[in-house]
Amino acid sequence: MAEFHLQSSLITASQFFEIWLHFDADGSGYLEGKELQNLIQELQLARKKAGLLAHILPTEENFLLLFRCQQLKSCEEFMKTWRKYDTDHSGFIETEELKNFLKDLLEKANKTVDDTKLAEYTDLMLKLFDSNNDGKLELTEMARLLPVQENFLLKFQGIKMCGKEFNKAFELYDQDGNGYIDENELDALLKDLCEKNKQELDINNITTYKKNIMALSDGGKLYRTDLALILCAGDN
Repeated sequence: MAEFHLQSSLITASQFFEIWLHFDADGSGYLEGKELQNLIQELQLARKKAGLLAHILPTEENFLLLFRCQQLKSCEEFMKTWRKYDTDHSGFIETEELKNFLKDLLEKANKTVDDTKLAEYTDLMLKLFDSNNDGKLELTEMARLLPVQENFLLKFQGIKMCGKEFNKAFELYDQDGNGYIDENELDALLKDLCEKNKQELDINNITTYKKNIMALSDGGKLYRTDLALILCAGDN
């Protein structure tokens, strides 16, 4: 069925999802290596030319491409976007927040959709990126929209702490005990993390790490729940 859809000049959002599942064999949220090669080969056969999957959606349905063009100019911009739409600071973007995000995104591109179409797009986003099927998107799930080279969050996956360890670290670096970490305290924390995890984190990139993480802050105040999105693996 996915191969059949590729023969069409334009496809719907639901057909896009079928194609994505077909080629994203490992469910990573990315098309890489052999997966991307397979997609390009199928496109070459079916449509006589290679291209990116996002570009075969109709313009009015191509919200994934719109997101990359308008919101993903950098990882820092992505983090600011997250902070804007995670309005309750829950650490998740839930269905209504996601609908608002997509609606605003389409309006910025001068595209208007009705409520039915907006619900369809919201459902598609959840199907594509809600890897644990809990009906809401975590920061790391939403970050799968980022190009791999821009997704600095991937660097922190191997060094995440359990809840108890993270709380201990937060209290250690919140040196003045005011309940949040400022830029200087974050700098000290990141330097120690880089020294401890040299294989995953490059100390020469501390400025970039800090800038991206501080984009989650509230007026320069990085609260426990914000930093936990980057460094905490949960309570296990």
